[in-house]
Amino acid sequence: MAAKKNENVNENDFFEALALLAKEKDIEPELIVEKIKTAVTIAVKKEYPRSENIKFDIDSETGKFSVSLQKEIVEDVEDEANQITLTEAKKYGKRLKVGDICTIPLDTKHFGRIAAQTAKQVMKQGIKDVERSKLVEQWGEIQNEAVTVRVTKVEPATGNAIVDINGTEVPLFRSEQLPADELHAGDMIKVYVSGASAADRRPMLKISRTGRDLIKRLFEIEVPEIYEGIVEIKSISREPGQRSKMAVISNDPNVDALGACIGPQRSRISKICEELKGEKIDIVIYSDDPAEFIKQALKPADVLSVEIPDENVKSCTVLVPDNQLSLAIGNKGQNAKLAARLTGYKIDIKPESGFFEG
Repeated sequence: MAAKKNENVNENDFFEALALLAKEKDIEPELIVEKIKTAVTIAVKKEYPRSENIKFDIDSETGKFSVSLQKEIVEDVEDEANQITLTEAKKYGKRLKVGDICTIPLDTKHFGRIAAQTAKQVMKQGIKDVERSKLVEQWGEIQNEAVTVRVTKVEPATGNAIVDINGTEVPLFRSEQLPADELHAGDMIKVYVSGASAADRRPMLKISRTGRDLIKRLFEIEVPEIYEGIVEIKSISREPGQRSKMAVISNDPNVDALGACIGPQRSRISKICEELKGEKIDIVIYSDDPAEFIKQALKPADVLSVEIPDENVKSCTVLVPDNQLSLAIGNKGQNAKLAARLTGYKIDIKPESGFFEG
């Protein structure tokens, strides 16, 4: 605001600009005013670093604002930054007396270019924070959820897409799409909404098709037993577009966790795999026993034994039949990697004979 004063901008022009900004950003003017107050206070503090009391008043109704320092009136000044003599104080108010607080108006020209720039930057960031808060509030119901969106545009050069979420255009970057995704305008796809970005640019919703949370939400949508808490998802590991492993457990002895997730004639899991462009999903049973959990995590391979020398180290040696070694390791080590992420254990897989030629 110091800059606006130095440029002889009328205060009414300032408030008109403030109203336009509030309308453009769909933000209450009061919120912007609070950010501007903070910005100007910081600017003044930079010019008067030892001053403890800075007063800033802004009245959008009258179109007036003022900045001042407040000093205690004393007989003997020991702290010039925060104290003032009665004689000096009389210049600002004839009725002032020792013990009162003297308000000393400041001309914004004293802030200087650096102070004005400081205010500008804080105002800019403050408005971004307000925009982000508004965005989070606006989309609170879908944050951390899987939602169906419509693709409105795809950039041929980059593969980045624009999708429509309740009338708002949101970018879906190629890096957040599945490898097999070939999106076109009009396509309907599922994405996971993780929240509002903290980027320097204008805040936007962050959406993705590559995270583990999308897998979890899709199963909650398709499997009533998971949504109701009867079947619980304990952990998920994922290679987006290729393969995932999900560990589940039933909290009801009468409900089969695997059967619930797979569905009649594989109907439930097939629908999810189709949404994920053919990504394979292994459903395994979770166990509190680490050795048993590791056995389950390495499926579809059979495991003969699991040796865990020290559970605090989270490392184990797994023995498998010779003819199961390749299956246990998987193509390019994928099965072993996903099992390790699923269980949190480093897994060393060895053949039963101790020697194996592929």
